[in-house]
Amino acid sequence: MTFEEMAWEFIEVFDDLDVAQTNELLAKNVPIQTLEFFSKYAEDFGESLGAPAETADCLPNLLVIGYLLRVLEQRLMVYDSAER
Repeated sequence: MTFEEMAWEFIEVFDDLDVAQTNELLAKNVPIQTLEFFSKYAEDFGESLGAPAETADCLPNLLVIGYLLRVLEQRLMVYDSAER
């Protein structure tokens, strides 16, 4: 599976989660300090670009999704190497 295929699969699964499931996913996989960093970084980044509010509001979510994809990728690499 390529990274792009994995990302699309992840997004399909992520899209089907309700709020409680999303919160559980975040709590189990993303340290609170990381979430706080993403929120502050996205706010600062959006302001520096002069991004419209609707765009700036999406930036933290995009950072979290990227982070979760990276975590998944790393776990799959470990799983794949363990199978060999």
